[in-house]
Amino acid sequence: MTKREASQAESTVAKPRPARKPLRRAADGDLPAVARADARVNGGGANLRRLADEVARLEAELAAMRDKLRELEARADIDPLTDVFNRRGFERELKRAIAHVARYGGSAALVYLDLDRLKPINDRHGHSAGDAVLRAVAAALVQRVRASDTVARLGGDEFALLLWNLDERNAIAKSAALELAIDALQVPFGSELLTVGLSAGVAMLDAPTDAADAVARADAAMYARKTARRSSSHSWPRSDGSSRA
Repeated sequence: MTKREASQAESTVAKPRPARKPLRRAADGDLPAVARADARVNGGGANLRRLADEVARLEAELAAMRDKLRELEARADIDPLTDVFNRRGFERELKRAIAHVARYGGSAALVYLDLDRLKPINDRHGHSAGDAVLRAVAAALVQRVRASDTVARLGGDEFALLLWNLDERNAIAKSAALELAIDALQVPFGSELLTVGLSAGVAMLDAPTDAADAVARADAAMYARKTARRSSSHSWPRSDGSSRA
């Protein structure tokens, strides 16, 4: 074998590959880039789960806040003492009733109610006694009208009703029955039974009208009725100002 052939034979012998170096941490203790990337992927899944849990929690809180807001909006139309409509809620219902009658026909009556002898109760027993009477009166009114009717406390000792599908004769008869019921009402307070009276005025909503006109007619009829009760007269003022026996 010549020197040239021997040199070629040596060159064809496979040289051993260098051994792979073991994975080592950097001087600062971090893993190399590939290992760090893998750790980020695994950690990213946990972060997404935490984010999803946080979103679910916030959505639940938002739903609870919306429910509370709806409840507060509804309570804004309710008298907190008697748990019937307040003036704001009643004015809205009155406007709806007038619009409904004007568009679809039918009949409805606005009844204004004013308590008699409530001030002496407040003066003698205090406002807690007057509050007890107001709650009892409101409960008695609610019990004596239909679910479709509306009961409201307008403030102080004034109440109002919306009575559906009654003509004037029946609305007056209903108001007279309510007067008798409240006259007979006895409210326990301490060792005493408190009593008040009630005067009612009726205004029909079947003629073209607006809320202000209906309220003015019912209010005038109520004061006429109060005067008649004081004079022991049994005549009922009509909503147009005339009287009916």
